[in-house]
Amino acid sequence: MASEDTTRNSRQSEKTVTAAVGPGSAGKVVSGSRKSETAAGGFLTSEPAQRTRDILEIGGLWRRDAKAPTYDELRPYGHRETSGFPVYKDLERRLLNAAEHPDPQIAHVMATCAAYAYSDAETVSMIMARMGLEDNQCRMIQTSVDAMLISSTAFLIQSKNGRVGILCYRGTEPLNFINWLSDIDIEPERIGYQISDPCATVHAGVYRNVRATRYEVMNALRSACDRRPMRSMHANGSSQSDSYGADMSRLDGNLEALYITGHSMGGAMAALMGVMMRHERKYKEAFGDRLKAVYTYGQPMIGDPSFAEACETDEFLRENVIRYVYDSDVVPHLPSTASGPFRHFGREYHYRVSHLRNSMLNMLTFPRCASQARKGQWEARRHPTPQMAGMLGIPLSAMAFIARKFEATRSLPVVYSVDDHLPQHYISALTPPGVQNEFGD
Repeated sequence: MASEDTTRNSRQSEKTVTAAVGPGSAGKVVSGSRKSETAAGGFLTSEPAQRTRDILEIGGLWRRDAKAPTYDELRPYGHRETSGFPVYKDLERRLLNAAEHPDPQIAHVMATCAAYAYSDAETVSMIMARMGLEDNQCRMIQTSVDAMLISSTAFLIQSKNGRVGILCYRGTEPLNFINWLSDIDIEPERIGYQISDPCATVHAGVYRNVRATRYEVMNALRSACDRRPMRSMHANGSSQSDSYGADMSRLDGNLEALYITGHSMGGAMAALMGVMMRHERKYKEAFGDRLKAVYTYGQPMIGDPSFAEACETDEFLRENVIRYVYDSDVVPHLPSTASGPFRHFGREYHYRVSHLRNSMLNMLTFPRCASQARKGQWEARRHPTPQMAGMLGIPLSAMAFIARKFEATRSLPVVYSVDDHLPQHYISALTPPGVQNEFGD
């Protein structure tokens, strides 16, 4: 069963909900408006509205759309554009023309997108507009099947003229129990196609959650390749208009550059989707030339050594899957050796923080100066982050989280840390000099 809720934002004056229900009803669309008829008591009585209510009460696969606010709406006071807003004035061109990866500005943009993927479509669209993708469109695709340990959320951001797309996966939500169960569902599973080694296996929870939203993601990308918006189209093929009556049936260009990103579990899903686009023939033919890079942050391992070695034989996966690891982040060391052999693939960059040195500098500088506790530098690693030995590192990482909250213990060296996994640290460490923050303040 599938249902769609196209929500309002500050620019939209109407609300449209579309849904396809069951295999026998695929493609049927249910639409509702704020002007729907109501009976006594305020309940919706029109047939489309009633069908929409029934669908939404049951749940299923959700599609939620948003369009970014204008720069006038984002900057109601002062000048529309300043030296710091938007953050990157040529962002779309940079995403289209980046000659090599990692690119420092693109790494910052992807880290920001991955961090705000823990919110909703309106927020993701807004923050990407602030970063430089003016008038972007965003589609959130979400599905949840608790008994199958599925809780999968993907965001598709499309630039104004349709030439750039970003696929971003949400990571593990702190309060989502199914997410946590999916993370530890690490039983090896063979993927449904051959990738050099027929015995290669992957993390079952990651694989299942990628597949749960995969076809909706691919349908949206197919629309983008045909100069159509990723947002809703009516079932009869006619175009949908925005709140100002503008025709959304065609964009200025088709999809030329696609980036995939995610933080934590979302990074693992992003990397696995990158593998699928390179090795599943139907996806490689459609999107292989358009896929520019995969950027992940605090990503756990997704496959056994055979899978990692097979990925390393693919030049794109070896060079353009970029993994960032912040200091002592515990998640890139998982799953532990107690769960069997796993290994990373792609290029890794590690942010090394000298806590003891920074603590001493803080003591010697004037107390009112900004703290240097988190100051470090990115280093390219020749060898990927290894697996955690056993399970003892997990409680140690929790203790490190607590230690970082007290000044007396903040500078103590730790092997694993949950605190270092938080997405704001990745944004901060990847923010280029001269850029204040992702809001363009």
